[in-house]
Amino acid sequence: MKLDSIGCTDPGLVRSYNQDSYYIDPAGRFFIVADGMGGHAGGEEASRIATTEICLYLEQNWQSPESASKLLKQALSTANQAIIQDQHSHPERSDMGTTVVAVVIRPSESPVCGHVGDSRLYRLRESQLQQITEDHTWIAKAIKIGDLTIEEGRVHPYRHILSNCLGREDLNQIDVQELNLENGDLLLLCSDGLTEELIDQQILGYIKDTHSLEKAANNLIEAAKNEGGHDNITVVLVSVVSC
Repeated sequence: MKLDSIGCTDPGLVRSYNQDSYYIDPAGRFFIVADGMGGHAGGEEASRIATTEICLYLEQNWQSPESASKLLKQALSTANQAIIQDQHSHPERSDMGTTVVAVVIRPSESPVCGHVGDSRLYRLRESQLQQITEDHTWIAKAIKIGDLTIEEGRVHPYRHILSNCLGREDLNQIDVQELNLENGDLLLLCSDGLTEELIDQQILGYIKDTHSLEKAANNLIEAAKNEGGHDNITVVLVSVVSC
């Protein structure tokens, strides 16, 4: 599979620090976005540990006979344990955690996505933008069962409360799913600094007719900042040139 990709991150307009991290494998095998929490130092460290540990696990076990799904799930679990270990070693960071979304593309297997928290994966296909991941938040559950509308969820005071994140002893949900990819598809991995400011239709407008990934990524960052930029903003774009 031939891919083009780019990543961008920005602290936004309110925070002077950036707790987001991302990683793009130079060989195009995997892509990661993490959004840390737990204070300035804690959030930065949690997202850094997550991206580092996931990358390291995938690198070391790339030739494993395990499926891509199992490989990615174990990588996320390993990152969770690494964050917990750091919490124990550094009590001042005991409340740190991070969301994460990652895509793994392995030869002769279906691509897979794994996530914990509310960092998202979208797929753009033929001018249709689809959210692939489902946020691990109370709000997302309420919307799913019909207790809230999407519009109500966007302004609800509890919208930032996660039901799951890396850095928890009781981590009970790592969602991993196969991805269907076709020539011309575009994947967007992002932190909630983007989706808090822009609705899906706005995101679609900034990327659907842009032939430059760099321009599309910069457009998304600037658009989120123009809407307030209240949080750190990270985007990774992956274009499927040929399958």
